Amino acid sequence: MTRDRSNGWDAVAAGFLAARTPVGLGVVRRWAASLPPGCAVLDLGAGSGEPLAAALIAEGFDLHAVDASPAMVAAFRERFPDAAAACEPVEASAFFGRTFGGILAVGLIFLLPTDVQRDVIARAATALRPGGRLIFSAPSQACSWNDVLTGRRSVSLGAERYRDLLVRAGLIPTGEDTDRGGNHYYTALRPSG
Repeated sequence: MTRDRSNGWDAVAAGFLAARTPVGLGVVRRWAASLPPGCAVLDLGAGSGEPLAAALIAEGFDLHAVDASPAMVAAFRERFPDAAAACEPVEASAFFGRTFGGILAVGLIFLLPTDVQRDVIARAATALRPGGRLIFSAPSQACSWNDVLTGRRSVSLGAERYRDLLVRAGLIPTGEDTDRGGNHYYTALRPSG
């Protein structure tokens, strides 16, 4: 029996694709306004690319997507055949062997085990160019719950711990935001010098 590299997301891809809403799009657009026009952006846990990758591509960014679900990556490639997409878990991804002006991980970090969250944040920090920016979502309170779609455990480390992980990864936390659905976002900058 092979391990499910998507952690249950491939099995529920159809339901996720049907339920995806534009909640969070405003927060990501505000973050993207701080990026250099047309820069390379890495979307970790991109899913089908709707609506976040679609908006970033429409705004002229050079989008690269990583998702561990073959069904999600197939949907992404169908929608955006000219964008780079890799079907692999973020914790094992080579991030296309390059650096990026921006990296987003919306709806992903809290799905990962605690140690993997720390590692992914640190790896994302090293994949940012100097001056590059990171955004990810996770509840501001430390808590755990079972994901509605996959039934698997989700864990938020809480705002204080996430800010600490960003600093330990060499990033400067630049703010936090909340979308109209109550989802919490963290932003950070890789120093230029």
